[in-house]
Amino acid sequence: MKLTELEAATEALLFAAGDAVLLADLARALTIEQTAAKTIVSELARKLKEEGRGIELIEVSGAYQLRTSYKYYDYVKILFQSPPKKALSQTLLETLAIIAYRQPLTRAQIEEIRGVDASHAVNKLMEFGLICERGRSDQPGRPIIFGTTDEFLKYFGFVSTDNLPILPEFEPEIETENIGQLTLE
Repeated sequence: MKLTELEAATEALLFAAGDAVLLADLARALTIEQTAAKTIVSELARKLKEEGRGIELIEVSGAYQLRTSYKYYDYVKILFQSPPKKALSQTLLETLAIIAYRQPLTRAQIEEIRGVDASHAVNKLMEFGLICERGRSDQPGRPIIFGTTDEFLKYFGFVSTDNLPILPEFEPEIETENIGQLTLE
């Protein structure tokens, strides 16, 4: 098969799948090596972008997916008359950031960091599909361990959690006047 035919076949496979497809599965379906499949996927993504097409090819956790280009969101919205993404409240964003940067972790660990009950926020984030259960801890009571999902990556436009912005280390300033004696544990 020619390169253009392989690109077209890749486009057809990704379109038909409707969701992210692993590189190994694309290579298997195209009956080629994974390195060749990676080249084809990269070239197809480049062409779609250069031509300013209505779809784009994105990578999500080592898998590939076709999606509508953000440039044409307003048109798609009119067609389907769907409301825009639900805005996340400050509480949900804070909780989600803690999970994204510290995952995997339990609800008790989230609450320890935030200083407030996180039950509602965790339940809402699970309802939105942005976090999921990753297993159970060996701690007493075997609490649920949470982590982010591929939907989280898509929502915020990340390829993987390795692409999260790097945060500077936070050290709170301590006012030294009128403290008296400070004891560190």
